[in-house]
Amino acid sequence: MFKKILIANRGEIACRVMETARRMGVKTVAVYSDADAKAKHVAMADEAVHIGANAPADSYLVQERILQAAKDTGAEGIHPGYGFLSENPDFVEACDAAGIAFIGPSAKAIRAMGLKDAAKALMIEAGVPVVPGYHGEDQDPALLKAEAGKIGYPVLIKAVAGGGGKGMRLVEAEAEFDAALASAMGEAKTAFGNDAVLIEKFVTSPRHIEVQVFGDGTDAVHLFERDCSLQRRHQKVIEEAPAPGMTAEVRKAMGDAATRAAEAIGYAGAGTVEFIVDGSDGLRADGFWFMEMNTRLQVEHPVTEAITGVDLVEWQLRVASGESLPACQEDLTINGHSFEVRLYAEDVPAGFLPATGTLTHLQFPEGARSDSGVRKGDEISPWYDPMIAKIITHGGSRDIALGKMAQALAETQVAGSVTNLAFLRALVRHDDFAAGRVDTGLIDRDIDTLTPDPVPCIKARSLAALGFAGLAGDNTPETGFGLWARVPVTVKFSHKGEEIEARITTMTDRNFHIELGGGFVTVTRTDGIWWVGGDKTPAQIAVLGDNVTVFWGNNYHFEAVDVLDVAHGAGGDPSLIEAPMPGLVKAVMVEAGAVVKEGDALAVLEAMKMEHTLAAARDGVVAEVLCAAGGQVEAGAALIRLADEGEVAA
Repeated sequence: MFKKILIANRGEIACRVMETARRMGVKTVAVYSDADAKAKHVAMADEAVHIGANAPADSYLVQERILQAAKDTGAEGIHPGYGFLSENPDFVEACDAAGIAFIGPSAKAIRAMGLKDAAKALMIEAGVPVVPGYHGEDQDPALLKAEAGKIGYPVLIKAVAGGGGKGMRLVEAEAEFDAALASAMGEAKTAFGNDAVLIEKFVTSPRHIEVQVFGDGTDAVHLFERDCSLQRRHQKVIEEAPAPGMTAEVRKAMGDAATRAAEAIGYAGAGTVEFIVDGSDGLRADGFWFMEMNTRLQVEHPVTEAITGVDLVEWQLRVASGESLPACQEDLTINGHSFEVRLYAEDVPAGFLPATGTLTHLQFPEGARSDSGVRKGDEISPWYDPMIAKIITHGGSRDIALGKMAQALAETQVAGSVTNLAFLRALVRHDDFAAGRVDTGLIDRDIDTLTPDPVPCIKARSLAALGFAGLAGDNTPETGFGLWARVPVTVKFSHKGEEIEARITTMTDRNFHIELGGGFVTVTRTDGIWWVGGDKTPAQIAVLGDNVTVFWGNNYHFEAVDVLDVAHGAGGDPSLIEAPMPGLVKAVMVEAGAVVKEGDALAVLEAMKMEHTLAAARDGVVAEVLCAAGGQVEAGAALIRLADEGEVAA
């Protein structure tokens, strides 16, 4: 067994690997960028080495610095986590050349699965079913269009070197093919430096079911399946294991196909074989097809750990240090059901825009597993993925595990950044999802009902008023009394730009009468519990500098109103296109004098591993272009201005 390993990653997965390594008595080395100097994974590690500036290209993707850090600290192995260098065969070969174990598969295995077209050809040879499609090298648009016609619409165009939904387009009819192909190839070229695509039959009512495999270079086992069908923009949102509606026959067929895939490439370590499944008529042994193989540990691996009792990171360390498979297929069984949700800093009502901020308050639920790479006081950086945590629940049945998840999300508290908590809470209450009727289109079909922008009721606002008045603590002295009468206290605050005024009268110790919005609310604090309007509530109030957050079903964030503050800036002016977050200007599509229509794409901003198109809010003429491709901008920076009526563009 290794005595010391380096984790070539950051955030949640780096902390996850360190937890297992510590339990096994293995020392750990962290690497960090400028932005991560005070990060949780740095604090957890036995040693830490600085490897560069904020951008991943200047730090976490610089192979030479990571290898040098391993040599300098005497690390015998490197765990890549997921993302960054985890599926880079050149890095694996560099580790081999340096005499440092790569805790993962061989470079040959990674390359075998790195390109979707070559991987599918290999799977056909191994007897693994693949989706009907064109995977050839000839990329002539006319040929691709002809092949799409042979396959039959709808078809899916997919980047050969792709991932994360980039370079992927659904084409419903022949008339849409040319434009979709050009768009997919252009995006693939930008994202991967390779514009080659493949064409596949689009499966109706598709489900995304993947099988966890583990190999030692010769033999492989599977640790059953995960259902990852609940997706947004081809990104997983909630994962569960086992898959709803799975039968013993289909499980065996999928498990056998996955282990054949792993053994065909001599796979070592943890990997995932992903299948697209036709869910239109239940799960069938002839209704699943190979999609791709992820040659690394998956983000959603905890649900597999929950139902099998296996620590997959421990298995990774054991096999990479020379041991054979820790268990045979007959040893592995399923116990109960598990869910995982991904808690992100993102503005859901604004279109799932990634968000930044300092986590002024952070509380994870008891009774659930919470894998996180951040703590209270940490900053959600614009440089990396905005994940706050993965929350995992386990129960004896699907209903029990889902009920635990609903409770866990109700108890999760985050302040300092907007999050997708309300979205996740809506998802776990969705009737079809609760019944196990899932497919990859569920979220898109019900996007309006699943993306609420919760508005705090008068009761939640009354609690916020107490927070701003300094009356939210258990030991707050009685205030607001004059010599002969109770004197009201007036506070002003806002919620998402809406100004709120409240008059608070302290009636008796810990009993308040609050007037706001034309209504009255009586609030009492007894033994640490809030009674609002006579009803006992589970609400909590967090006072965070000039802001107050009320945790009550949703996380409601309120801001203080400074009566001396004078509003300034664009104020929602549709003539000014601003950066919604810090990021890199990837492209500018217009120049001064250009005539644009409402909805026209003006620029592309890259932030937190995603591209965001900024569109014109009205018809008009471009007056000024205030940014350039390749430039880094801060949130709120003016990028493009449309001319006012009568103004001549510069």
